[in-house]
Amino acid sequence: MVEVKSEEILDKMAEEALENVEDNMIIGLGSGFAVSRFVDALSRYIKKNKIKVLVIPSSLQIQIFAERAGLEIAQPNLIPLIDLVVDGLDQIDKSFNMIKGGGGALLREKVLMRASKKVVILANEDKFVEILNRKVPIEVLPFARNFVSKELEKIGGKPELRVLKKGYPLFTENGNIILDTDFGLIKDPPFLLSKIKEIPGVVEAGIFTERINIVYKGCKDGTVKKITPK
Repeated sequence: MVEVKSEEILDKMAEEALENVEDNMIIGLGSGFAVSRFVDALSRYIKKNKIKVLVIPSSLQIQIFAERAGLEIAQPNLIPLIDLVVDGLDQIDKSFNMIKGGGGALLREKVLMRASKKVVILANEDKFVEILNRKVPIEVLPFARNFVSKELEKIGGKPELRVLKKGYPLFTENGNIILDTDFGLIKDPPFLLSKIKEIPGVVEAGIFTERINIVYKGCKDGTVKKITPK
């Protein structure tokens, strides 16, 4: 079997996800490489079909991609009216719980997902696992960094401040820091999420238990499987 390049699979997933796009939609855009590929596909699609959509990006990274692609950016006050959200992920388990936040936009991504009428996820097959085990990105007020770190350790976590290449802390677009926290195997994601969010100083955590309508799973052989969680 010949393996297809990851970029080609993402492009194919992005093209298939366009079946969810309709005229006059407000579309929320997550962050990451998968979403950047969807942005390019969406730009071509609306020009070809002469339709209009507005997009609400979750990060400056994706907003810049969207602007360069000629997409019209909507104001955040339209968030409650979002028709569709398209996003990627870092890991997804058999119950469709996810870990997200590798790009640091987890808070805004979660807002968009919760507000949207329909959530579509793009993910290569290597992101699928039985039990979540990646580090959980946790957005934290800088003021509470040391306190939150100690509290995370009490519930079994090993937090590590996310830093840039030169050693400076990464700050989110909300002015907060990220503690990437290792909990080992996460057998009960909703419970762990609730424990994390009980800690004062935690703004949001990268465990996503939101409703998902469709997952496009990109396989190494180049095929894309459309999964509809029950």
